[in-house]
Amino acid sequence: MINNKMIKWRKLALGVLTVTGSLLYSQQTITLKQAIEYALQNKSDALKAKLDVANAEAKILEAKAGALPKINGTANLTHNPILQESALPGDFFGAPGTIVMVPFGQKWIAGAGVQLQQALFDQQVFIGLKAAKSTKEFYQLNADLTDEQIIERVSNAYFQVFTAQEKKSTLESSFASTEKVRNVIKSLFDNGLSKKIDLDRTNVNLTNIETNIKQSNNGIAQAENALKFYMGMPIETKIQLVPADMEVTPHLLENMVNTDDRTEIKVLLKNKELLEYQKKATIAKYYPTVNLTANYNWQGLGAKFPLTNGKSNGVYWSDYSAIGLGINIPIFNGFATKAKVQQNQIEIDKLEADLKDTKLGLDQAYQNAKSQIENSLTSIENQKANVALAESVLADTKSNYQYGLATLTDLLDAENSLVQAKNNYTTAVLDYKIAEVQYYKSKGELKTYLK
Repeated sequence: MINNKMIKWRKLALGVLTVTGSLLYSQQTITLKQAIEYALQNKSDALKAKLDVANAEAKILEAKAGALPKINGTANLTHNPILQESALPGDFFGAPGTIVMVPFGQKWIAGAGVQLQQALFDQQVFIGLKAAKSTKEFYQLNADLTDEQIIERVSNAYFQVFTAQEKKSTLESSFASTEKVRNVIKSLFDNGLSKKIDLDRTNVNLTNIETNIKQSNNGIAQAENALKFYMGMPIETKIQLVPADMEVTPHLLENMVNTDDRTEIKVLLKNKELLEYQKKATIAKYYPTVNLTANYNWQGLGAKFPLTNGKSNGVYWSDYSAIGLGINIPIFNGFATKAKVQQNQIEIDKLEADLKDTKLGLDQAYQNAKSQIENSLTSIENQKANVALAESVLADTKSNYQYGLATLTDLLDAENSLVQAKNNYTTAVLDYKIAEVQYYKSKGELKTYLK
């Protein structure tokens, strides 16, 4: 009875583990769009870019703090066990010609107060407020650029997985075809109509194809792992791609593109704006600053502990206040500000050079992508025709071999030619899809196209 219960519990536990494992490792069908959306939500680069945007809000609040009043409360308690004495002429105390040592101060001093500081005019603060808004815009543009980079990496990795799978499929098709040939040769050999060397060569070719299939499995696994890494997906997740995402759809190609719409250019322009604000903030050091200060204090003095005693015990409390206006006028600081302004201008000039070079590089990338798309389309059509021709040649060669009109070498060459033609077609499709990504990236339309 006990053994039966134990067996039932073991079966139940095994069933739970099996279901859990199947859920964890169940294969997910994922489209390119889903892969991109997953990456934009989970990849650390995208998450950090969003945090930078949120951090910009805190920087804006920090900049605003410079224009707002600052209020501080103070409290102090001082005990003077030995009061400092000063020597005074005795004339003040009715003892001419003598010196009298008189203590100054009180044994206990307690005080509390509130102080206010307000910047009335500070050019650096005003410029900082303007720069803070541009800083947020910069981080938002940088987040957009990060998204584009993620989309590009995920797309290319997705295409690489599909290409590796297609090449494996080609090898499996070749293996099945060669295996049929081997069976025909074996049948001929068994009937004394074929040579043993032909059978051995075919078996060797089968083994080589099988080895290539095993190697392609490793290549597919590595390509899938790379894709999942770029997506921010757990490596152990099983995924299946959608062949429709590899379909070739010709596009109407434009002759020119406006690089000012590119996120890379927008980021550089916003960075230039920030550098110009930095220069203005440095120049602002030439301007005077005006600050308002005000304070109110309450103080207690006496020979006894002031917090628990009043006037009746010799402790006297009084309040006092002050309001001040301070003006700081910079006159000469050894040309430090002038040197800093020159450094700021050099940084702006360097960014201008980067901007010019980046625009040139983007124009080049656009023309290269455009040419690659055109070449890939031509190559795809040629390779498609070449695959059809190779299939026809292989079929004719198989027929001729069976009738003794072709050698085994001709047959194996025809099979290898078909494999090569199919791989060339797959590579042409991959080149086209990668060029397509680069084309829309160069136009600044990558996010809208692939999302």
